[in-house]
Amino acid sequence: MNNKYYQGAKVYDSGTNFGIYSKHATSVNLEIYANPYDKYPSETINLKEIDAYIWHTFVPGIAPGTLYNYRVDGEYKPEQGLRFNKNKLLIDPYAKAIASTVKWDKSVYGYDVNSKDKDLSFNGEDDAEYIPKSIVYKDNFDWNGVEKPDIEWNDTVIYETNIKGFTKQRNDIDENLRGTYLGIASDNMISYLKDLGITAVELMPAQQDVDAQYLIDNKLANYWGYDTIGYFAPDIRFSSGKTLGGQINEFKNMVKKFHENNIEVFMDVVYNHTPEGNELGPTLSFKGIDNSIYYKLSGDNPRYYYDVTGTGNSFNVSRPQVLKLIMDSLRYWITEMHIDGFRFDEAPSLARQLYEVDSLSAFFDIIYQDPVISTVKLIAEPWDVGPGGYQVGEFPPMWSEWNGRYRDDIRHYWRDHGSNLGHFVTRLSGSPDIYKAIGKLPRSSINYITSHDGFTMYDLTAYENKHNEKNFNNNTDGVDNNISENFGTEGETSDKGINYLRNKRMRSFFITLLTSQGSPMILGGDEIMRTQNGNNNTYCQDNETSWYNWNLDEEKNNMLKFVKYMISIRSKFSVLKKKNFLNGIIIPDTGIKDVIWAKPDGTEMSENDWSLEKSIGVILTAIGMEKIIPGQALYNNLMLIFNPCDKDIDFTIPKTWEKYEILIDSLPEHNSFPIKNDARKINVKSESAYILREL
Repeated sequence: MNNKYYQGAKVYDSGTNFGIYSKHATSVNLEIYANPYDKYPSETINLKEIDAYIWHTFVPGIAPGTLYNYRVDGEYKPEQGLRFNKNKLLIDPYAKAIASTVKWDKSVYGYDVNSKDKDLSFNGEDDAEYIPKSIVYKDNFDWNGVEKPDIEWNDTVIYETNIKGFTKQRNDIDENLRGTYLGIASDNMISYLKDLGITAVELMPAQQDVDAQYLIDNKLANYWGYDTIGYFAPDIRFSSGKTLGGQINEFKNMVKKFHENNIEVFMDVVYNHTPEGNELGPTLSFKGIDNSIYYKLSGDNPRYYYDVTGTGNSFNVSRPQVLKLIMDSLRYWITEMHIDGFRFDEAPSLARQLYEVDSLSAFFDIIYQDPVISTVKLIAEPWDVGPGGYQVGEFPPMWSEWNGRYRDDIRHYWRDHGSNLGHFVTRLSGSPDIYKAIGKLPRSSINYITSHDGFTMYDLTAYENKHNEKNFNNNTDGVDNNISENFGTEGETSDKGINYLRNKRMRSFFITLLTSQGSPMILGGDEIMRTQNGNNNTYCQDNETSWYNWNLDEEKNNMLKFVKYMISIRSKFSVLKKKNFLNGIIIPDTGIKDVIWAKPDGTEMSENDWSLEKSIGVILTAIGMEKIIPGQALYNNLMLIFNPCDKDIDFTIPKTWEKYEILIDSLPEHNSFPIKNDARKINVKSESAYILREL
């Protein structure tokens, strides 16, 4: 067997080969453990074979389920970026599963936390009993021939959710499964998502993460999961079983169940930083394996870290070993775990060759040519906190992006009563100003109004200020400008008039989102008016603040029914999910434009009207379009009407339409659709949206 360059633990019938990369180490020991929190190893093996900086050895008799970790020795010279400390037990970066979570103790830091010299001091305490152990794993899962769904981007409706929060308070599934991989993939939850019309779930981070010590000290937890330590390991937090490594098959069963029901699974991945933080952070894995290889260090003083993520460190993707780790991880999740796509947290940080964002970086080049990674759906969060970090519209053609400009422009349009009409229709058209000039299509725009990072949709209509006091940061965390509106009262109220306006605004948001060209993403729980009580940064709130409340009253059930119907409209009508931008061009051989922007009187908008009008009618023609799904993707022409003003406005129906119906509107009193109408003008209520269909 030739395992010179293999990293991780590879199982054979006669034993297991272990390999770990470290360029600057002077010695590497492999330690075998009997139990997850054991202090002493049952066996220690010194790795003597080294090829291309990979320290490796084959150990006879080591079987799946064995616990192991490493100790790596070398120079401890923080001022030179070297932080080796053989007293620190280190998690294998290539571990397929991790047995437990970190237990916090001062010994897990490579320096003496009580020393006045801080990280220049040295900590000789052994931390083995506090560090999670890596697990030897060999695949034994049967996919039973279940294939991945093949859903076009323009047919995709994404549902972003946290695995735990989605089902933690769901009383109709087994209590032991609530908040787990098997809980989200239970029959009831699969039925819920299918009935809603979702084609893809975007799971917040599900790779093994770490709860930072300051959170534990404050009786909080890393609910969002953006502190990954195991890039191959499903997070044990979401496992329902007690078997070592059982989280792997539970994760696979979850994906299999989604695929059986034609729902794709996207993973939010965090390859930009780790929970080891800055020079004062713990030593858990990479920092002790080869700090100067894995992290970007300050050019002026390598004792310190170059941080463009806001977390204390940044992965050094310009290093071949770090690039290899990321690509190996992505391929593993695609080929072994059957993931359909990824959302890359703070993606610009991955494209910083040195310090600037480079759209031609090795990261993009490798993905572009990779025969595995290039075949799945790739979504960028196109900003980080470093210089030049806002990169919306700058990612290569195969990428889609969370479109933050869509979010902001749609919020402004409804809150500010149509003052930015030009920006609004540009976002409705698929954001051609961002994507068309660089040869991209509307699918590049992941349209969203809310996401995990910020207010829920209900809170967007109920709070004008963030209320993050429970995060123990004196309400300084989270964004201040939410472009929100509370309609006269901050927070929940019994005032029926205010609640009516909030309900109408949410429905107008949903109609806008699901009629915009591009790929819509719904924040999980918005369809049932989920609130976080004004907290717009619930990263540490693993409790009822974040968990979905499934005790639905009539208003919430009606909202769920509304969203379900609105998604069904999008899925049926081809004009709402075109592959090209709305251009206002004449369709060949028809003399008819693909879209007409109409004033309330029915006439087409002129150049001067764009600075005068606030409300608009959008007439979409299906002439010349092919059916996407016979019998479902209908040819019908539609008219969208958006009235953000504080007064009712009469809109004239297109002259060529003999008959029509109101498919849906955002008025809370209407819960039965469609509505027949034969008037040549329709009275569009204030701050509302309508969809009309020609019969």
